[in-house]
Amino acid sequence: MNPVILADSACDLSEEHYKALNIKMVPLMVQLNGQEYKDGQEIMPKSVYKAMREGEIPKTSQVSPQTFKTIFTSYAEAKQPLVYLAFSSGLSGTYQTAKMMEQEVKETWPEAELHVIDTKCASIGYGLVILRAAQLAKGGASTGEIIETAKYHADHMEHVFTVDDLDYLYRGGRVSKTAAFVGSLLNVKPILHVEDGKLVPLEKIRGSKKLLKRMLAIMETRGTDLSNQTIGISHGDDLATAEKLASMIKEKFGTDDILIEMVGSTIGAHAGPGTLALFFLNSPYK
Repeated sequence: MNPVILADSACDLSEEHYKALNIKMVPLMVQLNGQEYKDGQEIMPKSVYKAMREGEIPKTSQVSPQTFKTIFTSYAEAKQPLVYLAFSSGLSGTYQTAKMMEQEVKETWPEAELHVIDTKCASIGYGLVILRAAQLAKGGASTGEIIETAKYHADHMEHVFTVDDLDYLYRGGRVSKTAAFVGSLLNVKPILHVEDGKLVPLEKIRGSKKLLKRMLAIMETRGTDLSNQTIGISHGDDLATAEKLASMIKEKFGTDDILIEMVGSTIGAHAGPGTLALFFLNSPYK
């Protein structure tokens, strides 16, 4: 049997992607106004961004151990290979929980083909890894080939992003109160990236006009063979800016394949509306 690819909702892929490539998805949880919702199923990003603009502070939580145990048990019983490519362990405890449940299920079904992989990626950077793995699975690739290629894409996926309001990152413990205050006061736009699965500040840009050009310059420096890969852009309810960035990329690098999606509820709850993120490979596409 072909391996099944499991993702979690932090990959920010659309329902169309799940259906077209038979990707299974497990939702992280979002708490808002005293209620808990399944990300991407019971709550959508626009609702989260609207609430944040109105001053609400959503919280998120990882997938429960019991949810993973139920999923993994069903595939073990069916003797169906499963590859779960997880949201970065540096940003969520979901990977660790899944790993623990994988080992627990394998105590009962030692022959079960369950594979839990930490992508150390987020949003559409993570989504692009999922898509490549799912394409291979649909094409009949072996579990080993899928895992090897997915790990390669994950290891070489660049994340370059900015946020509209540093206060959201401050609330999530990502920047200091002073940095958030000074940034808002001086119209400083931070550029961050992901290093070993964790958010790391890269530089600060004064004013939004310079921002997209600087993101492109970073992409040119870090990217490899940009015209022959899928570029990812995700946005916090700001499609116009995402499309502007896509247009600049097409003009500069001749890239035709650009995937634009909204930053989902889980990551959006911490990054806030106006987030803009860019994803590309720093090594040749495989």
